[in-house]
Amino acid sequence: MASSSSPISSSSTSTTIPFSGSSTYSSDFQTVLNRAVQTASLPMQAAQNEVTTLQGQQTALIGLDTAFNTLQTDIQNIGSAVSGTPSAQVSDTSSVTATASAGALNGTYSIQVDDPGSATTTLSKTGLTTVTDPTSGNISSATSFTLTVNGTAYTITPSGTSLESLASAINGANDGVQATIVNVGSTSSADYRLALTSSSLGANTITLAAGSTQLLNTLSTGADAQYKVNGGTTDVNSTSNQVTLAPGLTVNLLQQTTSPVTITVSTDYSSLQSALSTFATDYNSAVSALSPQYGQSGGALSGQSIIYELSNVLNGFSQFTDPSGSVATLNDLGLTVSDSGTLSFDASTFSAANIADIQQFLGSTASSGFLQSANNALTAVTDPTTGMLQTEDNSIQNEITSENSYISEQQVTISALQKSLTAQLSAADAAIATLQSQNTYFQDLFTAEYGNGTNSTGG
Repeated sequence: MASSSSPISSSSTSTTIPFSGSSTYSSDFQTVLNRAVQTASLPMQAAQNEVTTLQGQQTALIGLDTAFNTLQTDIQNIGSAVSGTPSAQVSDTSSVTATASAGALNGTYSIQVDDPGSATTTLSKTGLTTVTDPTSGNISSATSFTLTVNGTAYTITPSGTSLESLASAINGANDGVQATIVNVGSTSSADYRLALTSSSLGANTITLAAGSTQLLNTLSTGADAQYKVNGGTTDVNSTSNQVTLAPGLTVNLLQQTTSPVTITVSTDYSSLQSALSTFATDYNSAVSALSPQYGQSGGALSGQSIIYELSNVLNGFSQFTDPSGSVATLNDLGLTVSDSGTLSFDASTFSAANIADIQQFLGSTASSGFLQSANNALTAVTDPTTGMLQTEDNSIQNEITSENSYISEQQVTISALQKSLTAQLSAADAAIATLQSQNTYFQDLFTAEYGNGTNSTGG
């Protein structure tokens, strides 16, 4: 929504306008000038007050725009949550965890973990250079190393000569191993070694050489993960302990099990419940934003038709019905409008309702049901080009522009009046001052010639 234009300011007409005169009537001329300019400024002051009022209306519209845009976002969030979210429940989470995503079919699955698998681990050999500080020391003075993973050789060229530089270069190569640094000595007598672990499970081979010198010992050779699905008798091998058990169903194999673990996939509607509760809260915020605008002592938009139009939009939500299912109104959904016009959400009513009927009542923002009706109504309010809030703002802005233009014209007129009147009054003051000066001159001359007019007699 466009921001309002500031009203054009004028010099305060209550301030005395500078006027310098030398006649005894100069203060009277000052008063005449002030009153004339103040009287001429009255229409401009009224226009400035009108601009302030209009800007207050724009500020109120911005608050309403925020409230109704939030409501429309809530409607869209309900639409996104209406189909529910796949959820996986596992009978033994210490052995197996599972995550269901889009595409997962509701149902029961079982998996038995015969071997969670392991990675190949290696450690730099004893007898190499002892590293007490991995930021400066290294297990070899070579500047280039050959890393071989499952028979494939990779050249590793560290950026520095430290053990940390070597580990970083190996990790940066992304060659199927993870490098770490471990201290196999004591705190007071450190012995830092390079440890390499295969990124995947299985019997991977890892070697690291500096020229012809082999730098690693294999601590343990890895093994594939093995598991059986839905009571099958044949193991499935995997080089990862995260496996796709079914479309949309990912399982993490944590440890061996002695019996199958049950995974139940179902649809969770807690997100829909949360979205409906949020809608109720934001609906009440919109009601609160409208409330101050009612009545003779209401806010800047009191008496404006848009307040009643927006109120009708909110009332339209509670009046929507779809008698085709057991959920026919918002009340059946758990959303109840109070006598004061606020909305409350009852989660127990929602949970007890038939989910298929809830989905039918809600429909979608694009095609059917309450969501389409509400979304269309809110679009008519909030559309940034054609919405009623933007249209109202445009109308107010046009008025502000017109009033500011009038104020600007009046300022020019008042400035010209002040200049002209000041010149006239200055001329009059100067003429009077001249006459007063002449009068004083002749009075002084008369007194010098004839005295002060008092007769005196000699004794």
